[in-house]
Amino acid sequence: MLDSEFYDELEIRDPEEREILLFEALGRHLRATKEDSPYFKETFKDVGPGDIKSRADLAGLPITRKSDLSALQKKDPPLAGMTNIAPSNFIRLYQSPGPTYEGEADGNDWWRLGRAMYAAGIRPGDIIHNTFSYHLTPAGMMVEAGARAIGCTVVPAGTGQTEQQVQAIGQLRPNAYTGTPSFLKILLDAAQAADVDAGCINKAVVSGEALPDALRREFKAAGILALQAYASADLGLIAYESKAMRGLIVDDRVIAEIVRPGSGEPVPDGDIGEVIVTTLNREYPLIRFATGDLSSVMPGQSPCGRTGMRLTGWQGRADQTAKVKGMFVTPSQIAEVLKRHPEIAKARLVIDQKDAKDEMTLLCEATGEAGGGDLLVAAVTKTLRGLTGLKGAVRLVPPGSLPNDGLVIEDKRSRD
Repeated sequence: MLDSEFYDELEIRDPEEREILLFEALGRHLRATKEDSPYFKETFKDVGPGDIKSRADLAGLPITRKSDLSALQKKDPPLAGMTNIAPSNFIRLYQSPGPTYEGEADGNDWWRLGRAMYAAGIRPGDIIHNTFSYHLTPAGMMVEAGARAIGCTVVPAGTGQTEQQVQAIGQLRPNAYTGTPSFLKILLDAAQAADVDAGCINKAVVSGEALPDALRREFKAAGILALQAYASADLGLIAYESKAMRGLIVDDRVIAEIVRPGSGEPVPDGDIGEVIVTTLNREYPLIRFATGDLSSVMPGQSPCGRTGMRLTGWQGRADQTAKVKGMFVTPSQIAEVLKRHPEIAKARLVIDQKDAKDEMTLLCEATGEAGGGDLLVAAVTKTLRGLTGLKGAVRLVPPGSLPNDGLVIEDKRSRD
């Protein structure tokens, strides 16, 4: 452990050096993964380990979607052939909502949460009140592993039992909290109502839901620095917040991409798209794994001195599938419209109702020469109907006029 604000030297590497080393490691990882994983051996049967040397090369690989994991695992239980490790050789097996199943292999901080906790100021000797679940899902043990790597004591509080947890805080005096931000507020409010001093907690690593600015300010007023960690049961740590609170810094052992929902094509830095993650984890490899979350890349480096890529944080969900007149319309169908009509730079399908009937309009940003073309409108209208089986209007809009919010399908129908 470095005697500094940084967990290790990886956090302050030259960005170009990091990129080179990551893709060298990815080449070796691809070779091993094709040997170990029946699923990826088939998925990447036409890809050689030496073919992937850059992000542009990586963008050509197929995507594995988190939303497909449950079906893949039912077809080839328990882990869809993504590893050749027998279930009995994992130290723990988990079930997450879906359901999907994950294995935990032996190793020091296998989920890599220690880096996020250290960035939040957690240090050896701290006592952590951990309210992530220990029941079937791995969140509780992910924190345990990170705490063990740093040298902390953990109160395995889990979820629920608010009164008992408040009592434990009052007597055990933990100085750090891990869990969702909403449950931290519940505990603080309950402690105040019970006249229990919870002022021992001065730092928190929160995850599992958004942290609104107003709630962060409320924690600050209570003397708690609350920072976010972006992690999942499948991938472990993806990105984390530092004390600079200027975006989420991508973990040094993953490669993150931002792509247009439905297409898998990278978007420019600053544009909102779906988060795609590749881990360098041989026991449970996930390559171009679509998280279903929306975010964007922040330019430059964090003021804290860490040099990794930064994400803006959670911006919504990428799965924008909508049901129109009893038929599903997906972002991938809209992506196919753009593929067949390269004159369209960007498009958004707007779904609304008129006289209680569903209507959809495809708004298209057309390139200069194509703008206003009746022939293009007619051709795109035909393509849209052919792909979706639904009749929809097509309207050309000026370049740059569609919002940069990651939405490919905007459903404006009332939910009342």
